[in-house]
Amino acid sequence: MRQFTTGYTRWRAVALTLVATSAFTGVLAGCRTASGADRSAARTHYGDPVTVGRGTIRSYVTEHAGMPVELGVAFSEGALEGLPTTGVGHHGGGSPIHQYLLGFPNGNVAPFRFVEVNWNPMGHEPPGVYQDVPHFDFHFYTISREERDQIVPSDPEYEARANALPTGDYVPPFAMQLGPPGTTPAQVAVPMMGVHWVDVRSPELQGLLGKPEAYKPFTRTFLYGSWNGRFHFLEPMITRAHMLAKRASTDAAVRDEVIPISVPARYQTPGYYPTTYRISWDEAAHEYRVALSGLTRRE
Repeated sequence: MRQFTTGYTRWRAVALTLVATSAFTGVLAGCRTASGADRSAARTHYGDPVTVGRGTIRSYVTEHAGMPVELGVAFSEGALEGLPTTGVGHHGGGSPIHQYLLGFPNGNVAPFRFVEVNWNPMGHEPPGVYQDVPHFDFHFYTISREERDQIVPSDPEYEARANALPTGDYVPPFAMQLGPPGTTPAQVAVPMMGVHWVDVRSPELQGLLGKPEAYKPFTRTFLYGSWNGRFHFLEPMITRAHMLAKRASTDAAVRDEVIPISVPARYQTPGYYPTTYRISWDEAAHEYRVALSGLTRRE
């Protein structure tokens, strides 16, 4: 997620569409296999490394019995050190952002085409939630890079495509489209990204939603992105501090954290979709990992 063209006072008055309700899907057996007792039967394939900080990042796909069960980004030990602290903001304005684009090994894992990793040394809006919190955004795109690059305000259809939101069974339970009162999705869409949706239960948002007793500072969260009537990316957002804590901990559950996500009843494009996302430190590989997990085939 990047800057929205609204101030903090408008965020506090945010008008959100709450999309009701079905239960979470649990962690699939395939994901448990890839990360549990039968892990030796899983195979992980890596993409080409890209320099980040004092190390590298690279995409990866883990397969079990020939089927993808996890899709993610692996950070070498040094990749979280020596990260830039300044830079140019999104489209030349706002908080600094550093972007890294990664293809997947052995081609695409349908429907996912590539992953965009953004390092935000100063976070981004809104203040009191994501701003001033150094973190990474991971956009797992189901469209091509060329299609992503065409999401720009100079497109004559930009407003119409932003305002065309997914509906019905295609919308995950508890998803809310971010937008303050009196604005349209096009007014808060982010160029080269689109319209962002967040789970209404996310602890870091509760202060803005008038529930200060339920508020917890942002450490990790999960978003969806839409454009022209379709969801076109899935996005874990995770602080650098939360990732570093994985390596520092001796607790196995902390080192390998699997978080359920809200999933829609139906998908517009067939492929392998996650039911969880995962943040971990792999001691054997000396890697931090952020992944879409529990992949299962959906038609």
